[in-house]
Amino acid sequence: MENFQPNKIIHEPPRLKIMVLLASDKEHAVTFPDIKDALGMSSGNLSVQLKTLENAGYISMEKYIDDNKSRTDVSITPAGKEALIEYMESLERFLSRVKK
Repeated sequence: MENFQPNKIIHEPPRLKIMVLLASDKEHAVTFPDIKDALGMSSGNLSVQLKTLENAGYISMEKYIDDNKSRTDVSITPAGKEALIEYMESLERFLSRVKK
């Protein structure tokens, strides 16, 4: 049996949800409040998870002022998209053993 070693950054459920959300919106960045609302996360937890993903190089965050309000846009990076696809493919190979 394949020795499945999940990507520990992506494997955590909150970060996996963030990565899938960002990867599914290919047209533009997703705002912090939109991620928070879509995933039902607290601001504090979301901030921690985003920082972990940013430090890994999987996402980029752009902070700026928009109409006198701070705004954070979050995007998946090419490295993040590649890591997510690799994670998914590895998980699929591992789980496919159940069907055999």
